Amino acid sequence: MEYKAINPATGEELCTVACISSRELENAGEDSFQAYLKWRETDFEYRAGLVRSAADILRQNSEKYAGIITREMGKPVVSARGEIDKCARLCDFYAEHAAGYLSDEEVALESGRSFVTCNPLGPVLAVMPWNFPFWQVLRFAVPALLAGNTCLLKHAANVPGCAAEVEKVLLQAGLPRAVFSTLFINKDQALEILGDRRIRGATLTGSVSAGRAIAERAGSMLKKTVLELGGSDPYLVLEDADLDLAARTCAASRLMNNGQTCIASKRIIVVQKVYDGFMDLFLQEMARANMADPMHDDCTLGPMAREDLRRELHGQVERSVGQGARLELGGYIPEGPGFWYPGTVLSGVKPGMPAFEEELFGPAAAVISADDERMAIELANRSRFGLGSAVFTRDIERGLRIASREIEAGSCFVNAMVQSDPRLPFGGIKDSGYGRELSAQGIREFTNIKTVCVK
Repeated sequence: MEYKAINPATGEELCTVACISSRELENAGEDSFQAYLKWRETDFEYRAGLVRSAADILRQNSEKYAGIITREMGKPVVSARGEIDKCARLCDFYAEHAAGYLSDEEVALESGRSFVTCNPLGPVLAVMPWNFPFWQVLRFAVPALLAGNTCLLKHAANVPGCAAEVEKVLLQAGLPRAVFSTLFINKDQALEILGDRRIRGATLTGSVSAGRAIAERAGSMLKKTVLELGGSDPYLVLEDADLDLAARTCAASRLMNNGQTCIASKRIIVVQKVYDGFMDLFLQEMARANMADPMHDDCTLGPMAREDLRRELHGQVERSVGQGARLELGGYIPEGPGFWYPGTVLSGVKPGMPAFEEELFGPAAAVISADDERMAIELANRSRFGLGSAVFTRDIERGLRIASREIEAGSCFVNAMVQSDPRLPFGGIKDSGYGRELSAQGIREFTNIKTVCVK
């Protein structure tokens, strides 16, 4: 295997990078461990200063990094700039709050002194995806580094430029050598280094099958893992919803990142009373997507990242139609170079169809009819996934009840699209994985939460 970047807008090969040797991999593990022994002794103020410097570098070079992202994975350059800005804000946030999140917590007992403290674990392997090639890496790495761990990155094989640039940002910010290292390795090598006794944990964002492989390998050695494995997010539109808001939000969520995001509105479940009205508005919103050169600011829907991903999505659409779904919009492979796929809407989707049961990782939405609120909730939860979700209703108390108690997911938004935010924990349940990133919960995932008692 080699890392190969192909411009998804044109099909042009950009570069290739060979995987490192087994000896180089062994040395990387040792270097990371030795770096950890020194890094864990640094204080929060020092670490936070380096992270703030990384934020400055990201902002100063936003156009450069955005261009690399767009050329390697195809998202509109406007969105790529937004990703870089979000990474900078993440750095600022954790630089300010990490020490507080990890501060000792005093516990009052009958005698003596007791407290809970958070210690770093050591080197952590991160297996990261291509769809947010800077954000996914840094949302793990920044809190892990501030907690005193060192990081080894195995990035997706189609974004080698992004993988290299993330490491350069952190080195330029002043991070000591081997505290963060990008490794150009294949899947077998990732499992190999995870078996190294010096590696203390792993995190993966990716497919369910990849997550299971990492969890199995780590579990056999009793190593901590955090997994975010995608989703088939339900967005519920109830009979009292603001239909204009619901249609705009569902379309924006479905088309964000060219439809290639785990928390998109993949299953839109609409109460029958407002189904026709919602569908008319939703189709109008989806049809507005502008497939154009993603390097231009007027592009709102770029190409899919790889040809095989487009082929898989189109197959899911065709199989769903073959089982009775109706194609309302899109659903074809355009002629010409690149991996383009139009905004696509399926209606009449029911349980058992691929569009209901599987994750549609591209700009294709499944619209599902429900008799009432109870049926909508039942359909929402009838999924092996449980990452994000949303509910649209003018009755805020109703929305809060459904969001907080009745939807099975790691997050649920009321009258808004699901988004990750450094201030809030992010993660899923069921086949969407386990563990949390971001906020206080995320920074503590790769720490030893230790009890200390003195009598």
